[in-house]
Amino acid sequence: MKKQRLNISADRITIRHVAEHAGVSVAAVSKVLRNAYGVSEALRKKVEHSIDLLKYRPSTAARAMRGRTYTVGILVRELTNPFVPVLLEGIDAGLEKANYKAMVGVGRAAMKIETSMIESMIDTRMDGLILIAPQISGAVIAEYAQQIPIVVIAHHEPQAQLYDTVNSDDFRGAEMAVEALKAAGHDDIAMLSYNGSQNLSSVVSVPREAGYRSAMQRLGLGDRTRILRLSHQAGNRTQELRDMLAQESRPRAIFAWSDLDALPLMAVCHEKGINVPGELAIIGYDDCETASLPFVGLSSLNQHPQSQGLQASELLLSRIEGREEARHVLVPPTVVLRRSV
Repeated sequence: MKKQRLNISADRITIRHVAEHAGVSVAAVSKVLRNAYGVSEALRKKVEHSIDLLKYRPSTAARAMRGRTYTVGILVRELTNPFVPVLLEGIDAGLEKANYKAMVGVGRAAMKIETSMIESMIDTRMDGLILIAPQISGAVIAEYAQQIPIVVIAHHEPQAQLYDTVNSDDFRGAEMAVEALKAAGHDDIAMLSYNGSQNLSSVVSVPREAGYRSAMQRLGLGDRTRILRLSHQAGNRTQELRDMLAQESRPRAIFAWSDLDALPLMAVCHEKGINVPGELAIIGYDDCETASLPFVGLSSLNQHPQSQGLQASELLLSRIEGREEARHVLVPPTVVLRRSV
């Protein structure tokens, strides 16, 4: 039977119009939109064809009235960190399977901005939140988690009961970095970190520093343990690196807590004519795309951000479906050796 043509403006198309056009029930269309179990491929194609032709857009407001909006809020500290875009790709891949959409907010490492954005996401009836390296404490996150399902990435709080966490195994990753430098023949190994006196204990640098100390002690290098700290001010860090490299006590090898400081360290070495790795071996953490460029060749720990993002989205979806017990996932990193070691 030939389908009746619907003369309705796009902004008035409803799920009932889609059902009529596809020749199926409203419940069947709803199942396709929810990616519900048991939907046949034939039904899915028929409904999706009608959705495309009619340019139907599910009403977020209507979904909220029924209890679901099929939207997830993602709060990031910044978008300039090369780790974040790959992480977002993993999150999006996981959400897409369940027909969820994500909205991203940038907290700019400011607690007031983060709390304001989280509250706005709750007010707009989002179904869950993924927080990436938040500046707010675990206690504050727990308060919000009583209102909405939450998964946190780059935040170590394995004792948390009201929300889930996904992290690189930062302690083990730091150990692996020291082991790689030791295997390359280095004993004078320092760690490059930053002044964390104002930081939360949940930040990734804390277990990385603990892993560095543990490996140095285990390898018989405990008396040579030292952590070189940079300030938080981005404008000062390059000069601080210059000053550090000018010291007679400069180490023979450095494990940098992140590629964010390992790459500028390599740049300053190039500027000052310090051969890497001949005079100074360097290994970072993140294995960002820049590290792999042939003219850079920075050794680094790959923390598999896409896998972290995918697992975070899967945890959040199961939280939304009603799971209550907390889960805390550690993703094993991988050492990627290049010419800097």
